Amino acid sequence: MTTKTLPVALVQETNHGDPAANLAVIAQRVAEAARQGAKLVLLQELHNGAYFCQHEAVAEFDRAEPIPGPTTQRLGELARQHGVVLVGSLFERRAPGLYHNTAVVLDADGRLAGTYRKMHIPDDPGFHEKFYFTPGDLGFTPIDTSVGRLGVLVCWDQWYPEAARLMALAGAELLLYPTAIGWDPDDDAAEKNRQRDAWILSHRGHAVANGLPVLSCNRVGHEPSPLEASGIDFWGNSHVLGPQGEFIAEAGGEPQLLLAEVDLQRSEHVRRIWPFLRDRRIDAYGDLTKRYRD
Repeated sequence: MTTKTLPVALVQETNHGDPAANLAVIAQRVAEAARQGAKLVLLQELHNGAYFCQHEAVAEFDRAEPIPGPTTQRLGELARQHGVVLVGSLFERRAPGLYHNTAVVLDADGRLAGTYRKMHIPDDPGFHEKFYFTPGDLGFTPIDTSVGRLGVLVCWDQWYPEAARLMALAGAELLLYPTAIGWDPDDDAAEKNRQRDAWILSHRGHAVANGLPVLSCNRVGHEPSPLEASGIDFWGNSHVLGPQGEFIAEAGGEPQLLLAEVDLQRSEHVRRIWPFLRDRRIDAYGDLTKRYRD
């Protein structure tokens, strides 16, 4: 069995206060990842600052920036300096009153290889993203890079098998999820475990159903709420999965640089024995485009 090994790194971090501080830590982590051989580095969702969507406040829009812009320039410099493909996550200002939650991919030469605008936007207690983000309009299109074709999705997209499938059908070689997910500190231990287990299970399902490796990089640490609420405990547990849903590497609940090696060739062999793409009944799936079958 041939192998095509890709060394990867996930930067699981806490918020350090402002973009300058967070980008300084990211620079350190990317340098460390490159020293240890990583060729692909994945950052967490909205890594430049706090998870500001815990409340609705117009002043928070000041955090947004254009793409290309100052952060993509800085990430591009890091990618070029260290010879890595770097996947980040930004609050994009597209036009006055028009903003997106956008993943950016910087190739190893520093070039902005592509972007993905988050398609599924949540509106839940503590996660008021619909106030800030316009749903993405770039579709589910993988981004070609020097290390392969990346199916980049963002956080809430992780609950939708359709998103992972469409990336797989477009030839993605890996699925990547910059993520910001955590629990209410007031939830009991059983509820916390159910939430985290469901999150991990969803990623394992995407890996199995599509025969692809999955990389998910989550935030970590407590972030207080600007409201009279308990805030969010981001639980970390970033992970790298193989194409049968197997764990290749998994982080804990502290800041961590998670390193792993992914055999991209395994997808070919797994899909030969589990040919789910072959056996799909595409002639019978028309109702998937309906909201609900009444």
